Amino acid sequence: MEQDELKAVFDQQAAGYDAQWAKTAPIRDGMYFLLDSVFADLPADARVLCVGAGTGTELLYLAARFPGWRLTAVEPSAPMLDVCRRRAAEAGIAERCSFHEGYVDTLPVAATHDAATCFLVSQFILDNQARSAFFRAIAGRLKPGAVLASSDLAAGAGAPDYERLLPLWLKVMASAEVSPEGLARMKAAYAKDVAILPPLNVVAIIEAGGFEAAAQFYQSGLIHAWFARRAANGAPGTD
Repeated sequence: MEQDELKAVFDQQAAGYDAQWAKTAPIRDGMYFLLDSVFADLPADARVLCVGAGTGTELLYLAARFPGWRLTAVEPSAPMLDVCRRRAAEAGIAERCSFHEGYVDTLPVAATHDAATCFLVSQFILDNQARSAFFRAIAGRLKPGAVLASSDLAAGAGAPDYERLLPLWLKVMASAEVSPEGLARMKAAYAKDVAILPPLNVVAIIEAGGFEAAAQFYQSGLIHAWFARRAANGAPGTD
């Protein structure tokens, strides 16, 4: 799926996105629980980049947990970013946030952020080199040694464990009131529009993007999450 097609999908989903996925919140909440420890050593006045911020769920979580942090939300879908802005205003944190409509490579290259989040984003980049370039673009906006927390769907496609896990995962998605037709489309998309790779392959892609020692800190179903530090000599992001 091309960038514009994917953006259009999220444009259409923005208004009802949070309500639809509310029932799967325990998956997200488990990752956030561990994310506190991943980010525990950041300064009290850290600047954090949220790549693919969507409707702002992680933005609101981090702002509430760390009241001295300033957050940069990057999101290409204007309707999703509108929801993010509204939620930030309602939570009283908008003055601590900046909002950038576009992809991360359109954000000015400046090593100003102490950390970044990138949740369920890079999986939509099918070419491995382009996926590493995406992580290099993130690295170019981070200070050397800054922490990246990234999650994606991952599994050994075609392996026995994946074949057993996929039906279970689709049942989890069904709890989000995805229609049978939607589940069929989702299963088809996993085969051709989502880069579901073995976890070690994702680690290699992250590290090729200017990060070092990527380590998995969470898994729930097909969702895996890693943390890594921007390498001291990591290549800055390029367009």
